Amino acid sequence: MKHSATESTQFYVTSSQNCPYLEGKQERKIFTALQGNKAQEHHDILSKQGFRRSQNVIYRPNCDACNACMSSRINVADFTISKSQKRILNKNQDLLRSVNSSWATEDQYHLFKKYLTSRHSDGGMADMDVFEFAAMIEETPVKTRMIEYHFATSEPKESSLQATCLTDVVDDGLSMVYSFFDPKLSDRSLGTHIILDHIRIAQEMGLPYVYLGFWVQGSRKMDYKARFSGLEIFQDNVWKKFADVKDRAQL
Repeated sequence: MKHSATESTQFYVTSSQNCPYLEGKQERKIFTALQGNKAQEHHDILSKQGFRRSQNVIYRPNCDACNACMSSRINVADFTISKSQKRILNKNQDLLRSVNSSWATEDQYHLFKKYLTSRHSDGGMADMDVFEFAAMIEETPVKTRMIEYHFATSEPKESSLQATCLTDVVDDGLSMVYSFFDPKLSDRSLGTHIILDHIRIAQEMGLPYVYLGFWVQGSRKMDYKARFSGLEIFQDNVWKKFADVKDRAQL
């Protein structure tokens, strides 16, 4: 990393393990810790280089024989909403956004467990208990927010929380770390709604990008990211427009 803020940073590489996205593939990651008074600065720099944060660690794929996993972001200036995305926003007009500090709540955890049970029951996070969930939310050395979406009206004894996104604020955008929502509301396309609302927040804040995490060619779980105009992919150490990413069909 040829930058003054990261010249002295030590990077490490994990051992190989089964890839969570592509069957039969092995993955490795390069990572470093975010700590001290340079944590936010390092996070800002490394996010621009395709890294993603998990608690106090920031990482990106470093696989031996595969480059299918590449970081993605939406260039807000190049984004144009589609007709179907407009319908999703209209369908969710009764949801209110609230921006909160990165503090885990019981309502969040219950929603998180419902989401995993329905969508990712065989994933690595399926057995996460309440303490691990709290660590995921609260152990952050950078500027992080919990962006929640509530129904405007609900019964007094019921939680109105329907969707949540753990979001980092970097110097050039918003980085969506992890989002989850009520799986019973599948007709509302809440995952898409959260991304669209983050684009709207970035516009309000004058930030140029919304970072979406990894896009993986060949993974159906990642197909939704290609539906957003203005998508950029980090390939060969530069950000490229999605349409210009070379050899997409062969990755």
